Amino acid sequence: MSGRSVLLVLGVLVLQTAFVLSCVGAFRDPVPHRIALAVTDPATRIADDTFYQLALLPGEPVDPVRVADEAAALDRIHSREVDGALVLSRSGTADLLLVAGGAGPLLAKELATHVIAAEGHQGRTVRVRDVVPIAPGDKRLLSSFSLVVGWCAGGILCALVLSYGAGRRRPAGLRASAAMGVLLMYSVLAGLLGVLVARTLLDAVPGNFWALWALGSLLVLTVGALTLALYELAGELGIGLALLLVVVLGGPSAGGVYPTELLPAFWRTAGPFLPPGAGLDAVYSIAYFRGAGAGGPWWTLVAWAGGGAAVVLLGGVLATRSRPPAARATHRP
Repeated sequence: MSGRSVLLVLGVLVLQTAFVLSCVGAFRDPVPHRIALAVTDPATRIADDTFYQLALLPGEPVDPVRVADEAAALDRIHSREVDGALVLSRSGTADLLLVAGGAGPLLAKELATHVIAAEGHQGRTVRVRDVVPIAPGDKRLLSSFSLVVGWCAGGILCALVLSYGAGRRRPAGLRASAAMGVLLMYSVLAGLLGVLVARTLLDAVPGNFWALWALGSLLVLTVGALTLALYELAGELGIGLALLLVVVLGGPSAGGVYPTELLPAFWRTAGPFLPPGAGLDAVYSIAYFRGAGAGGPWWTLVAWAGGGAAVVLLGGVLATRSRPPAARATHRP
């Protein structure tokens, strides 16, 4: 076994251990943190008491904001500004909690648990109503998560094929441009096939067909361009770095197993800025909220994709110019 093979095996072992550490660290103790909750204000003392009791819960599991009425609360939910809303009764002690299953069923469950407990201390009862129910084929949003995982895997695998297709040479000049062209075409087809399978064939992920197709294509392009860029900068080590960002860190922090509001601080902070987390957040927006709140995730993916493509193409140009004239001449048609 060659020394290079030994190093590669050791690198795989490091990545595997890091993945276990990341998953266990993210999932071992899910605790809600500042779940956004709208609270209607009927201008009563009960409203003030409820608001401040929710705001002062130990550990800040809930982040309440005041809204005028139920209509305003619903508008905040559908625009993804809050994850739920407590509609206080103006005359009785029975209140209504509106939750959005499409933002995460575990998130809705945690929110209901804390709101019901806080209301119980005041002798009030709470009825829960899901105003953004999950599609029948997307139980616990796992179909949406699986779709994003598939797109990310496709981007990495396509980049690996392109990276090693030239006999372990980094893409240079025309090879870099060709690699990005192939990746772009692959991304469009991968995005389309993912939507056809998950939405059309299996009827699992709802939402606008064209928006999901565009998002899937962008996500595959983003992951592929990031992988190619890191390979351009660091060779085989760059492949490991891409796996670290997308799989080891990006997978557990994406919000597919536990919503980001239930993850520890590191994963909760990093998740939305990594491709899997941004992609999944955008899928939720398209599938359940008519695209509301998708702007930030889209720009995150565009930034990753643009930066990765720029590194690949610039690296190819610099590699071409750095070759001796004789070498360049032998490559002319």
